[in-house]
Amino acid sequence: MIGNSSFKVGIYIRLSRDDGNIESDSIISQRSLLNQYIKENNYNLIDEYVDDGFTGTNFERPSFKRMIKDIESGKINMIITKDMSRLGRDYIGTGELIEKYFPNNNVRYIAINDGIDTFIDNTNNDIAPFKAIMNDMYAKDISKKVKTSLHSRMKEGLYVSGRCPFGYMKDPNNKNHLVINEEQADTVKLIFDLALKGNTYHYIAQELTERKIKTPASYYNYVWNTKCINTNCISQEYGVWVDTTVKSILTNQIYVGDTVQGKTKKINYKLKKTVKNNPKDYIIVENTHDAIIDRDTFNYIQTLLPKNVKRPEKKRFYLLDGLLYCGDCKHRITIRYQNKTGRSYTTCDYYRTYSKYHVCTSHNNNYETLERVILDNVMEVCKKYLDKNKIKDSIGNINPVDNTLNIKKQIECLEFANQKLTNNLDKTYMNMLNSIIDEEQYVRISENIKKEIKNNKLSIDNIKNENIESKKQDKKQLEKYIDEFLSIERPSRELIVNLIEKIYIYQDKTIDIIFTFVNT
Repeated sequence: MIGNSSFKVGIYIRLSRDDGNIESDSIISQRSLLNQYIKENNYNLIDEYVDDGFTGTNFERPSFKRMIKDIESGKINMIITKDMSRLGRDYIGTGELIEKYFPNNNVRYIAINDGIDTFIDNTNNDIAPFKAIMNDMYAKDISKKVKTSLHSRMKEGLYVSGRCPFGYMKDPNNKNHLVINEEQADTVKLIFDLALKGNTYHYIAQELTERKIKTPASYYNYVWNTKCINTNCISQEYGVWVDTTVKSILTNQIYVGDTVQGKTKKINYKLKKTVKNNPKDYIIVENTHDAIIDRDTFNYIQTLLPKNVKRPEKKRFYLLDGLLYCGDCKHRITIRYQNKTGRSYTTCDYYRTYSKYHVCTSHNNNYETLERVILDNVMEVCKKYLDKNKIKDSIGNINPVDNTLNIKKQIECLEFANQKLTNNLDKTYMNMLNSIIDEEQYVRISENIKKEIKNNKLSIDNIKNENIESKKQDKKQLEKYIDEFLSIERPSRELIVNLIEKIYIYQDKTIDIIFTFVNT
């Protein structure tokens, strides 16, 4: 029999936050018990491995991984823990260690309080798998209790996340309450101001970067690995703004004073990976902290964002980009530049994607001519308000518009489009059966059609779930936009997006301009 002194022992100690209120599980208590056991049995202690504040449901722990390396290098050949739960609470991983890894590496494992010793044949070793399952169930139960507690606190409007949203910090007197971080709040206000002017996410991100305004990551001491190769390089101190960061700020309801939590959830209690929740499952409590952006401005910007979000960052600037829609199929109309002629033209996106199925027509128009006609039309409408008294009377009589019919029309158009797509899908299948197209072509075409049908269904769901308040602007602000439009030779993008909601172009060249104010 191998003598005790021949074993090279490593003691493993672990304590998670869930165990922190149990005195017997403390680091000091475990160390004392293990050292006493080594002394009584005359073992040769080589090293100590401590993971303080790490869960037992996974094995991504620094000291545990160091211990495994020492086993494989031959530094230690015996592991002692207070009990099996200290080694791990995941029954699959713990079972793999005890039943396979330790024996394969000729490592002796002892869990003192559980009476387990892998070098001795006893009944405690036989029930080790059951103990591992019980430890796993305990971790699962704790996870459920913590999750329930967090949800209850969220519903009370208490901020429970570890990191504060950009623009806020935790109240020194109450860690569950947010207060404004003035420096960051100035950046948030600037972002919303730039969005009000009709700028895209990409443009705003570039503007912030060029102004050397610190990104959220820079405030969180994120380590940049990029190297400056010229004098114009943005300093690592500021970072580089990206579109997604700008979008997350512009669409975050927390800036109006509401606590918005529960946006993500963990796949299960053993994994750190999270998935996004459906927005309808978010936990929102209104007016829990001071607002950085007033609610009316925030709601209005949400109506502007769809006009800009799909505008590609082109080399050429188009005043009406993002506002043009096909009057027949209701999909977007894009503006494209033709190198040969040096002119720009419009085309229906839906037609361009599915031209062979005849779902729509090209809606081809010379963009420069189209823009001039539209601006002349807008000018005529605005001239009706030249009389200041008439302006005030007209604007003063604006009532919230019932959007029910418009929503119904949008849904009917999308459902009709899906019906056409479904028919085309059936025709495509028949074409394959009749050997007009091969199977590979059918798969490619059918996948595109199915994707379009799915997108239309999502659009229908979004329209049905929308509950945005009136999109009409503040009366004085609207009057200011009209006055400015009439006083300048060429309007800015900011003016256009604040005066025009959408522009529908029909195949017969008819144009419908949907204004953001009542056109009487």
